[in-house]
Amino acid sequence: MRLTRSILLLKHDKWGARMHELGIVYEVIKVVDGFVKENKLTRVDKIVLEIGQLSQAIPRFIEQCYPAAVSETQYEETILEIESIPANGTCNLCQNIFNIIEHRSVCPSCKSDDYHLISGQEFNIKEIVAY
Repeated sequence: MRLTRSILLLKHDKWGARMHELGIVYEVIKVVDGFVKENKLTRVDKIVLEIGQLSQAIPRFIEQCYPAAVSETQYEETILEIESIPANGTCNLCQNIFNIIEHRSVCPSCKSDDYHLISGQEFNIKEIVAY
C-alpha cells in the first residue's frame, strides 16, 4: 500500500536544528501511525520522504534523528529513505528553469534575478510501503 501526503513544517527555533528535526520525525511517525491504523496494516517496511532544498528540514539531521524517534516502537525496523527536491525557479525574463541555489538566484541564461520559485520548499511523505 502506498501513500502520498504532505505534512506541515514547524519553524526553526533557538534550540537548534536537531531538536527541530526530531520534532519533524515524530510528526512523520504520527502520520504514518494514523495511516497504519486507518488501513489495518501490521507492518511498515519503508517510509520515503521528499525534502526540498529550501525546506526548513535538513535531511542529514532527519536521518540522524530517525533511529531515536522509532526506537522501541513498531517502526524500529522500518527503512527511512529521503529524496531531495531541487530548488528550481523559472526566470520571468527568458523562461529558463534553473536551480536557484546553484546559481545564487541569478538566471544562468540571461543573468536576471527575477524568477518564480517552482520547487524546493516541499516536505512530503511520498510513500509508505506497508502490509
